Amino acid sequence: MPGSTLHLAALTATSCLGRGLAATLDALLQSRSGLTPCQFETARLSTFVGEVAGVDAVELPAPLRRFACRNNRLAELALGADRFIESVERSAVRHGRHRIGVFIGTSTAGILETELAYRQRDAGGALPASFDYAATHNSFSPADYVRRRLGLTGPAAAVSCACASSAKAFASARRMIDAGLIDCAVVGGVDSLCLTTLYGFHSLQLTSSEPCRPFDAERDGLSIGEAAAFALLERTPTSLGADEILLQGVGESSDAHHMSAPHPEGLGARLAMQAALADAELAAQSIDYVNLHGTATPSNDRAESLAVCHVFGAATLCSSTKGATGHTLGAAGALEAVVAALALRHGFVPGGTGTRRVDPELRAAYLTANRHDAPKHVLSNSFGFGGVNCSLIFGRAG
Repeated sequence: MPGSTLHLAALTATSCLGRGLAATLDALLQSRSGLTPCQFETARLSTFVGEVAGVDAVELPAPLRRFACRNNRLAELALGADRFIESVERSAVRHGRHRIGVFIGTSTAGILETELAYRQRDAGGALPASFDYAATHNSFSPADYVRRRLGLTGPAAAVSCACASSAKAFASARRMIDAGLIDCAVVGGVDSLCLTTLYGFHSLQLTSSEPCRPFDAERDGLSIGEAAAFALLERTPTSLGADEILLQGVGESSDAHHMSAPHPEGLGARLAMQAALADAELAAQSIDYVNLHGTATPSNDRAESLAVCHVFGAATLCSSTKGATGHTLGAAGALEAVVAALALRHGFVPGGTGTRRVDPELRAAYLTANRHDAPKHVLSNSFGFGGVNCSLIFGRAG
C-alpha cells in the first residue's frame, strides 16, 4: 500500500557550496564546485575534499555545550539558515512539541571528537575524563542535539546505514506519520569530515587525486565532503502553491551483495527505484530527472547506469551533483533531496560539475551542463556500503 504524500514545509542545507538554500542554488546554477585540496586536520592526502568553512568557530547554545563537536557545530550552522528554526517553531505551536519527530541520518557522527580525545589519552591509554561519548560521538548524538536545539519532545532516532542514511531518514519519518504517532517530522542528515573516513576511503583506493568526476570516462575515485541538510515534513495541506515540493514516493532495498561494492548489475538500485515508482504510483516515463548517487568510482557508476537504463531506458536525464559537493556520506541523501527540491522549484536540471567526457560505456543520459527544463518529478538515489539502497521521489504541487 502506498504511503502518504508529504509536504516539505521547510528546507535548508549547508555544504562546501555555502550556507543555506540561496548559496546552494547559486553554486548549482553557476556549475561551481566547492571542492578544494585536502588540508583537513593532520591529513595531507593527495585528494580533494568538500570542507565547510567556519565550522570550528560555531558556538552552541550554552545549555547544549556538552554536545560541542564538529558534527553538531555543522548541524547548528545549517539549522540557523533559511529561517528553518522559525518554521519548526510554527509547526510546534500548531501540532504540539510532542507530535514532531526527529530523524537524522549520519554515518560517522562525531568520530572526530574521539580521534582528538585519543591524542590526549593518559599513560595508561585511557581517554581524557572530559570526553563525552554520548553527546559527541555516539550515533544518536546529532538526533539528540537537533531535538534539544529545536525544543521538541516527540520521538527521535538516528539512522546510520552508511551513505543511504539520511535518505532512509525520510522513509522512517513517513512511516511514523502514517502510523499516526506524529503529525510532522524534522528529517535530515549530518556528517562531518574526520580522519577515519579520509584515510579509510584512501586505503580502499577509492579517492581521486583530482576533484571527482562522476560518469567521466577517466573517473578514478570520489571526493569526500561534509554537509548538514534538513527538511520539515508535514501532511499535505488542502491548498498549496505551485512551487511547493512534495515527497511522493520512497523505495528501499538491500541486495547485501558485498560489504563495500555494489551489485555489478545494479540489482539493489533497480529494486529501490522500482519500489519508489510503485509507491508514488508513477510510471517510469513520469520522472524528468534522476539525481544519481554517482560517486565517480568506476564500479559504482557502471552499476548505477545499468540500473537506471533498466528502469528508465537511456533517455531520462540524469546527473550527479557530487562533483560540486563531494560525497557527503550519511548526509548525502538529505543534501541531494534539497538539490532535487531546488531543481523542481526553480525549473532546471543540474549538470554534473567537473565531468569532462562522459564514459561512452555508460548509456544513461548524463548531463554535463545545466538544462532549464522545469522538471515535474525528480527521483534521487542514495546507496550505501553493505548493499543498502534508497530512492526518493519528489514533485511540484502545481
